[in-house]
Amino acid sequence: MPTDNAPSHAGASAMMRRDRASSGLGMVVIAGEPGSAVVEMTIREDMLNGFDVVHGGFIFALADTAFAIACNESDDVTLAAGAEISFLRPARLGQLLRATAERRTRSGRTGIYDVQVTDNDSAVIAEFRGRSRTTALAIPHRSSPAL
Repeated sequence: MPTDNAPSHAGASAMMRRDRASSGLGMVVIAGEPGSAVVEMTIREDMLNGFDVVHGGFIFALADTAFAIACNESDDVTLAAGAEISFLRPARLGQLLRATAERRTRSGRTGIYDVQVTDNDSAVIAEFRGRSRTTALAIPHRSSPAL
């Protein structure tokens, strides 16, 4: 996955090297630190719904990727236990969307993270809240997508 600034923590770095979904959507990691992340994605024609606005699933995917980077704070695999999103305004073709994730709280194996998605003009497009759970899963050893 192309990045301007790959996540600096091991768990998120390893995860993003294998993330075919985010890469395929053209997401770029701008910043990634334990507990926070910034990810951008430019809206393409194939991301529009029947009303010529961005399909909500793509906005959710962008927010979810920023959440995943923020909550994978160590070498332990951390997954989403749940998430919800509120769509506040439509996004359109050609816009650059930015998802900024921040940890709100973490206790034991559970965490809560908020992600704000904004457009080129810093208008808020969506608000996302994710709940994480650290697991005992092993990190896959495959470093690049299989062709």
